[in-house]
Amino acid sequence: MARPLRIEYEGALYHVTARGNERGKIFFTKTDYRKFKEYLADAQTKYGFIIHCYVLMTNHYHILIETPEKNLSKIMHHLNSSYTTYINIKRKRSGHLFQGRYKAILVDKDSYLLELSRYMHLNPVRAKMVERPEEYQYSSYGAYITGNDELVTITPVLSAFSQEIISAREKYRAFVESVLNEEMESPFKSVYGGMILGSSSFIKDTLTQIEGALLNREETANRRALLASHGADDIVSIVYERYGLTREELLNTDRNDLRKTCIYLMKKYAAATNRQIGEQLGGMSSFAVAKAYQRMVMDLKTDASLKKEMGWFENLLSRVKG
Repeated sequence: MARPLRIEYEGALYHVTARGNERGKIFFTKTDYRKFKEYLADAQTKYGFIIHCYVLMTNHYHILIETPEKNLSKIMHHLNSSYTTYINIKRKRSGHLFQGRYKAILVDKDSYLLELSRYMHLNPVRAKMVERPEEYQYSSYGAYITGNDELVTITPVLSAFSQEIISAREKYRAFVESVLNEEMESPFKSVYGGMILGSSSFIKDTLTQIEGALLNREETANRRALLASHGADDIVSIVYERYGLTREELLNTDRNDLRKTCIYLMKKYAAATNRQIGEQLGGMSSFAVAKAYQRMVMDLKTDASLKKEMGWFENLLSRVKG
């Protein structure tokens, strides 16, 4: 079975989630929510991590955790095993409470801290459990807009709005409520390799910290994407620079051959999905991307000049990593 890598280093920020086994409940009573927070507090005391925000849903939880030390695995083992033992004893049950291992996505703090905070705090609203986020008592939203929560460090988020606490709270509330009646696109659609959310430079820097031996294990989840040499945006840049075009000219050109070139190289060297490629190329549909890729593969079998041109790109992309 494929297993996700765990990238751990000092100062890392993670979005962590765990779901109930077979989508079952993990919180059954008000006491359970309180007990889970007690285990979180115990883990904080023991391992010294920072919680930026959390939301505890009926059958899963989300926590945004920053680790000053390299210890996420220890934190999560302590939290999930302690809470599982508590539930098993209380409800006279045995076995797994959570569905498999927890999921941890490494997050670019500079790019996604505010967005993830808002997205998480609106989770109960999207689930139609409440109409407004402050009505949900099992999240950290109240700490941001009205009071305190010893578990949560609110300064990094609120300081982005104002250095004055009252003003910062008001502006944060406005920031969250600005999308209250809109259908928000999930920021997790931009996760790279199943485990990294951030800018291209953040992704590249992160990949340099992964040991090659780990990436080359067949059982590593999302192995192909994590081994990719370049980001999709890098490849588009290489193509338009090769032909002396601007990015806008490439996207607006009628030369479908250049689009096919981008598609072929992004599929091969960026491990990008058809949807991601379509977005890079100005909104092509996934079907159109798939069709263009298939045509390019066929053309390479019969067109010697095209094959030679692709050889130039492939030589460059094989030599230059990230």
